[in-house]
Amino acid sequence: MKIKSFTFFVLLFSVAFLFKAKTQQNAELTITPKPYERALRNPLKGFTLIGGTYEETNHPWVSTTHTYIKWNELENHESDGLDKIVTFSNEKWKDFASNNRKAIPRVYLHYSADHEKYWPADMQTDDYTSKQFQERVVRLIERLGMAWDNDPRVAFVEMGIFGRWGEHHSPAPTPEMQKIVGDAFAAAFKNKKVSVRHNWSEFTQHPFGEYWDSWAHYDQMWRHGKSIHKVNTAKDRYLHNYIGGEVAYDWGNGDIQPGATPTLSVSVEKHRNFVINSIRWLHCTQLRWIAAYDRNNAEAAAGAEDIQKAFGYRYVLNEVRVGMNESLSISFDVTNEGSAPFYYDWPVEVSLLDPKTLTPVWTSTMKNADIRNWHPGSGWTEPEWTHVGGWTTYVPHENWNSSGITGWANPPQKNTVEEKFEVNIPEGNYVLSLAILDPAGNVPSLRFATANYINGGRHPLVIINTSNNTIHKLPHSFQFDDPFNDNSLYYVAE
Repeated sequence: MKIKSFTFFVLLFSVAFLFKAKTQQNAELTITPKPYERALRNPLKGFTLIGGTYEETNHPWVSTTHTYIKWNELENHESDGLDKIVTFSNEKWKDFASNNRKAIPRVYLHYSADHEKYWPADMQTDDYTSKQFQERVVRLIERLGMAWDNDPRVAFVEMGIFGRWGEHHSPAPTPEMQKIVGDAFAAAFKNKKVSVRHNWSEFTQHPFGEYWDSWAHYDQMWRHGKSIHKVNTAKDRYLHNYIGGEVAYDWGNGDIQPGATPTLSVSVEKHRNFVINSIRWLHCTQLRWIAAYDRNNAEAAAGAEDIQKAFGYRYVLNEVRVGMNESLSISFDVTNEGSAPFYYDWPVEVSLLDPKTLTPVWTSTMKNADIRNWHPGSGWTEPEWTHVGGWTTYVPHENWNSSGITGWANPPQKNTVEEKFEVNIPEGNYVLSLAILDPAGNVPSLRFATANYINGGRHPLVIINTSNNTIHKLPHSFQFDDPFNDNSLYYVAE
């Protein structure tokens, strides 16, 4: 980090001198950080790429990559061991940590055509029910858990396995196999969130998330969208597991909604609003295929940013209060203006930075902060429905509803976090900052939606003078960085 400006230091020490001269010391200070208006490329949310290995795409919003994996790539014979899965994963995701990217893997046996089947050589193709299949699929899932459940490169896990594309159709899993495989995934993945294709009707013994493979598709809005909504409403599923999937552009009346191509989905207001409403309504965290929009199209680029702001979580710092009496006290209010929670227990860091280098000289984490509990609003306006019969049953108003007015029935609430710290460092001036850390390396990763930002993932707030226990606002000359341009974030995968 470069020194922000010479003027900053002149003002800093001038302010410190003036406050020291006062008889009433400024031991408490409240600030309202300026919000950051642009979208954020934050971890475990947003537009998702489709691919097996990391490729430099310069996509402004992607932090997750979906990875289709053939079963026989991980295990082609009963004699294959866990090491084969680990070696495969390391090769596929070797650059993810340094690029702050995470994977959403799905193992499958059948892609699309009859010649695209990838069963182990010592198993019977298309045998989804035999005793051998039951034993081998449970063993595979156990090993996937060993390899991936504590791998920081893995964001979420899609169950896959059954049918074409691992989408649980052609054929669908039998009730017996749903029980066996559902139990196996629940036992193998205690840390990573697991999703299935029909979380309202299959694998229901466990609170799995959802990957909808034709997100916001006009013909599936009732059968899939309304079904996901019912599970969310009845069981608060979205508060505990993620909802996501894929937008489809190759069948049915997708040209009505969400649009015939990814570029149309994000650039045309009618389609973009429909996608955003669907994300809000179903508390969606991430989607793929739609990420393939034309990034050279100005309208598409602007529309995609609006969609990125709706995905997942968006933590806005409303107010920060800092005190320096017998100890350092900090409290803040934060509101989740996104559509979903964050699903893992990542710590909130408080740090004091050297004013010259803006590197930490003291850090601690807030024991009272659980970012998983910073919830979004609920009860988003759902579509108006028209009964048409047939397999679709109902179709939505193609503009979501006739009024065009949407919003949360229950707006997001402010969350207050407060804690005190004992700080033992040399007397002097320091910049107090907040950050949310990726536990993989305990490095700053998840950014608040505030303009108080410096490259590297921290949010400077005030000046702390430990010589006289006073607190001062940052000088007007303090130069913040734009998180959109910060490509320095990473985590440690080992």
